[in-house]
Order: sequence, then C-alpha cells, then structure tokens
Amino acid sequence: MDPEQNEKDSILDLETEPESPLTLAIDLQQLNGHERTLQEREERRFPPPSDFLGDLGEQRNRPMPLEHRIPTMTEDVARNALVSFVNSKCCYGNKAAGELVIQDLRQLTLYRYRLETFNESRLSEWTFEPLTSNLVDGPQNGTSPRPWDIKVQTPPLFQDDTRKFRIPHSSLVKACHKCHGHGRYKCSGCQGAGWMRCVSCSGTRQRRKQQRRCQMCSGTGRKRCSTCSGRGNKTCMTCQGERKLLHFKQLIITWKNNVFEFVSEHQLDFPGELLSKVNGENVFRDENVLVYPIIDFPKPEISLASQRAIAEHNAAFTASSRILQQNKRSLQARSGGKIQQSRQDKYSSPLKALSRQTIELIPITEVHYQYAGKTYLYFIYGLENKVYTLDYPERYCCGCTII
Repeated sequence: MDPEQNEKDSILDLETEPESPLTLAIDLQQLNGHERTLQEREERRFPPPSDFLGDLGEQRNRPMPLEHRIPTMTEDVARNALVSFVNSKCCYGNKAAGELVIQDLRQLTLYRYRLETFNESRLSEWTFEPLTSNLVDGPQNGTSPRPWDIKVQTPPLFQDDTRKFRIPHSSLVKACHKCHGHGRYKCSGCQGAGWMRCVSCSGTRQRRKQQRRCQMCSGTGRKRCSTCSGRGNKTCMTCQGERKLLHFKQLIITWKNNVFEFVSEHQLDFPGELLSKVNGENVFRDENVLVYPIIDFPKPEISLASQRAIAEHNAAFTASSRILQQNKRSLQARSGGKIQQSRQDKYSSPLKALSRQTIELIPITEVHYQYAGKTYLYFIYGLENKVYTLDYPERYCCGCTII
C-alpha cells in the first residue's frame, strides 16, 4: 500500500467537526469541588460563619466628618478659567474672554453622595491547551482545593481587576477533539488533493482562444493549493499538531467596584452628568467593613440617597458575589462522572475593607457677563474650575458643544 495514501486516509475531514469537546469523562471523586454537570445548574450558597458576622461590629470605625473650605470665586479666577477653556478649543476666539465685563458671580454648592461597594466573584471553568510537557498536575497529586480556598493577593481596593489561575491537581490529558488525535486534518481548500484546478484555463491546459499551452499552470491544468502549500492537509490549530490536549480547571477572579452616585437637586440650566467628572471637597468619609445609612444630614435628600444606595447594593451583590458582610458559597451536586466543557460555576471569596461612602461639596458658580452690548452666562464647576457654556459670543463654527 502506498504509505502516502495511507497517511492521507488517517487524516480527518473536519468540515463538520465540533470546535469544542462535548463531554469529558472524569473521575469526579478526585476533583473535589468541581462535580456538577451543565444540567445541574442550581446553586446553593452557604451563609457566613456565625463568628464572622460577630466580628464585623468590632471592625467598624466611626465615620469621620472632614473640615472643608471652598475658596471664594473672584473675577480674576473666573476670567482665567474661561480664557484657559477657550484656548483649549479650536473654534472659539479668545477676544471675548479677554474683553468681557463680569456683572455677577453667583456661587452655589452642591453635595455629591457616593457609595462604593468593592466585591469579589469567582468563576471556575474548564479550559484546555496543547500538551507540550509530560508534567501533568492531575488528581494523582492530591485533591483539588475548592475555589474559595485558593489564596491570592488582593489588588488595590476599589479598583477593578480580573485575574486567572490554574486550579492545582485538576489537569487531565485527552486526545484532541478537533483532529481526533491525528495532529492534522484534511485541507478544505483542495479536499486533500494538494492541488486545485487552474483558474486561468479551467483545467483544459490551454488558453481557449489562443490554442496554446496555458502559461499559468504550465499546461498541467492545475496549480498547487495555496491553503496547504500542496500538502493536502493542515496542522490542527487546536492542538498545534501535538495530538493531545491538557484540560484543566481555570479560576477567574473578578474584583469589581460598584458605584452609586447622587447629586443634590438644583434648579440650574446645567447638565448634571458633568458633575461626575470633577472633584469636590470631601466633607464626610466612611470606609469600613460595614457602612450604615447616613441620618440627619443637613440636606435630607442626601440621607435618603444613602439609605437607598446601601439597600440596593446589599440586595444586588450579596446574591451573586461576596460582599464582606455576607459569605456566599456554592454547593456542587455530585454527578454521574462527566463534566460539560462549557459549564461555568460561580464562587465567592473573602475580602478586606469593602465599603466606602463619601459626601463631597462641589462648588459651582454662575458667571453673568456682558460683551458687545449683550448679556451671556457660563458656569465654573468643580475644584478644577471646569467651564461649561452654550452661548459663547465668538464661535466660528457650528455643531460644537462646549463642555
């Protein structure tokens, strides 16, 4: 038998082959904490240990009201803020900013309440990579730790982050599901032939009208397949020709800073969303294991916002991830010995210093000025003295909104 033909017969046509394995036959008794199938998706979660909640009250510190003082807005500061703003825009002239006459400065203060809940969620899933080493950390080396028992370094608090880790002792070696362990598969361009019909002469070996040998294929009527370089088969991209895959459990840890923000009401003709982009003067800060709703603040709407924010965060995040005041864990159900490749399980893990609420005083000044006999208005807001205006007199082009 032709050895070359025998090799081609062993290469699979994977035009209809699945891209991922359907199931993995695994001894689930050895993979502690990873035993559910895709059909068993119900999650049972454990409440926090009784001594854990008892420690929360001891860890709580008293919130600190902060001293604050907002600088008084002057005409020079107001004019300089507008000049800097106009100079940063390509379609606004600076003549009006230099010659305008300020008629009135109305300085106001708004309060911004912000609650930040820093939580952590853990997701474990099966993944794979080509087997390139004989060292396999599988169940024979011990029991896999539960996802919430794996200790990792916590990133800086109140900053989003995602990290991935391989769960110890969870590795398994399987034949590649794409090429069925052959390492190569039939080229879909030439169907394994290694050559394709010449597009110039359509396989007739000569030009139709000229009755002479086709120069594109040198009279052969066919050309080498450019997809597989004439080999008739291609290296399997899933296993990269290694024929085997290393399957393992991957732990994905996501730290998320969830923010609730509320700005006290005002009657200004000013877009409130701009206030979230500037800094204010801190007048209250409470960063603890647990934070409690603010009461008796001079602005009642701030107290109401605090109560609503804490209630919403507790309801939203304690069910799906771990906020420090609640310990939620998943309970895996034992299955019949198979794990679905695409299944994902959610877990939780402890954190430190999770909640923070602040109240900031944001200065905002209405600047009324006159230029060329007409009255105009602009706003200066935030500690950065940002400027917002819609009717600046020297505007050279249309369609620009000044923010």
